[in-house]
Amino acid sequence: MRLEGKVALISGGARGMGAVEAALFAEEGARVVIGDILEVEGQKLEAEINEAGGDALFVRLDVTSEEDWDRAVDTAVSRYGKLDILVNNAGVYERATVEETTSDSWDRIMDVNAKGSFLGVKAVIEPMRQVGGGSIVNISSGAGIVGSRGTSAYNASKGAVRLLTKAAAVQYAADGIRANSIHPGPIDTDMVNLAFPSPDERAERVMEIPAGRFGRAEEVAYGVLFVASDEASFMTGGELVIDGGATAI
Repeated sequence: MRLEGKVALISGGARGMGAVEAALFAEEGARVVIGDILEVEGQKLEAEINEAGGDALFVRLDVTSEEDWDRAVDTAVSRYGKLDILVNNAGVYERATVEETTSDSWDRIMDVNAKGSFLGVKAVIEPMRQVGGGSIVNISSGAGIVGSRGTSAYNASKGAVRLLTKAAAVQYAADGIRANSIHPGPIDTDMVNLAFPSPDERAERVMEIPAGRFGRAEEVAYGVLFVASDEASFMTGGELVIDGGATAI
């Protein structure tokens, strides 16, 4: 098992990519703490993982709250004795140009995507330092690398996650703490379905992807698994792009 003996905290872990990551991590031997504001979905996933022979615990986590982050990390350490892996997966999306973006929506997107990732990184540094290191995996986006016609605040927030990751990698490498970012393209999840609700919109977006389709959550989860694991022990400050070639155009 690729994560045998590891303890992982996954934000936004109750559904979508986060839920797939949580289930995969458990299959690979990790003890998984699922952090989310979606309590019903999170408790259901906890039960499913445990019934399948894994070891999972749900904690309510609003990623914009420093107190929630401290509580989630303390719970993980109290339950399992340590924390080896953080996956900053929670995020929100909005399609809007600069002119269409309101100050309120800008603040909401930056709070969840950028501030939420920052608070997560900050909360896990000392527990990871105490056990001699760890792996931080921040879910950015292809939109954190290149611009897009339909989003602005989302681009800015995911760009912030990308550079936050590099800053953490440089600052904490000497502590054995690695930090890397994952950059998915459009993935067939509820978020993408809400962003592109009509068949015509989905077809138009797919035409922009060289692979000719949306990605699957499992395809991202395996990339997250690699970066989180000791197989990536010499990888820090890096970027793993999983986007069907969308950013290669």
